[in-house]
Amino acid sequence: MSVSPLLPENKIWIRLSELGESIREYYANESIIVLCVLKGSIIFTADLVRKLSSNVEIEFVQSSSYGAGTAPGNKPKFSGLESLNISQRRVLLIDDILDTGNTLYYLNQELQDLGAAEVKYCVLLNKQDRRAKDIQADWVGFEIEDQFVVGYGLDYNGKYRNLPYIGTWSAEEA
Repeated sequence: MSVSPLLPENKIWIRLSELGESIREYYANESIIVLCVLKGSIIFTADLVRKLSSNVEIEFVQSSSYGAGTAPGNKPKFSGLESLNISQRRVLLIDDILDTGNTLYYLNQELQDLGAAEVKYCVLLNKQDRRAKDIQADWVGFEIEDQFVVGYGLDYNGKYRNLPYIGTWSAEEA
């Protein structure tokens, strides 16, 4: 198994600053709830929220759709929504990858049912070619091709999350 660098650490940090500035301008110091989709976006979320205003509450929801494979299933399962109080609140949903759109599509439905006043999306990576649901992110870190990536929170079977960069993963021996 091998990992080939795709997005170096310094490029990620530069883009984080740009995203943070844009999000700060949009919310203009209003109180928001940042909803981190676990586990893949934990590092991205932690780094990004430090670039936002101080009026941020952080909550977590876990989504599972891959299992031990490399391709997402149909409808993801969520846990952690039952304790959220987001009625009439503005929510910034942060996820690692927007590919098929299933996670954001179904999670948006759940958040609307919970009474969110507004839901916006920030994703680290966008794979537009894989979109199955009609949904777009409001803020995107990077556009990437359809390849399996790991690092900076993204994993394969629980491994590689700790890499400080994003790389393409291959099951073939290096």
